[in-house]
Amino acid sequence: MNLLAIETSTEACSVALVHGQEVIARSELAPRRHAELALPMADALLAEAGLGRHALDAIAVGRGPGAFTGVRLGVALAQGMALALDRPVVPVSSLAALALEAPEDDAAILAVIDARMGEIYAACYRRDGNGGLVALDEERVCAPDALVVPQAEVWNVVGSGWTTYAQVLRGHLTGELQQAEGDRYPQARRVAELAVREYEAGRAVAPEHALPVYLRDKVALTLAEQGRATP
Repeated sequence: MNLLAIETSTEACSVALVHGQEVIARSELAPRRHAELALPMADALLAEAGLGRHALDAIAVGRGPGAFTGVRLGVALAQGMALALDRPVVPVSSLAALALEAPEDDAAILAVIDARMGEIYAACYRRDGNGGLVALDEERVCAPDALVVPQAEVWNVVGSGWTTYAQVLRGHLTGELQQAEGDRYPQARRVAELAVREYEAGRAVAPEHALPVYLRDKVALTLAEQGRATP
């Protein structure tokens, strides 16, 4: 199959192309430049594979949670391309894509993104042994000190939330910390891996049903809240 995946929910902008059994990708850590980078990345990948857009079977997208602007952009790009091509969209959790950046072992995985405003986006997973993931709990947004995770003997942690809140998060793990990498971001290559499984399971949707997932409605602190947050 031929599937194009877009992931713009965090500081990393990435696009990946599944072409038969091959996956090729472009990724750049480029805050606030996603709008100018994503489509040229997609065109470059299609050119490298020798494909036109009409050869695509589906468009996949990291549907969040993440930065509001980035999530909206990624979903809008996927919807626009899919509508123009009359193709379905495969929405994939950006936290699940992030979890696949963890080491390939049996440890539980905490995927955690810095949500700003003193909060994190978080979800826990295990690998299923077949390249996919089993969710251990629900995606949520919460204060770092309010995080509750399932019982597990060993943990791997990935994501920018660790960089910001490592000390707090470490105290909430229910077992041994094996490895933690705060400089990891959701990648389109991982979105593509999960999307192929979703597509083959019949879980692609019409473009208009590919919706962003924000987990919260509030995007900024009020002036009063900013004042209270100032040390």
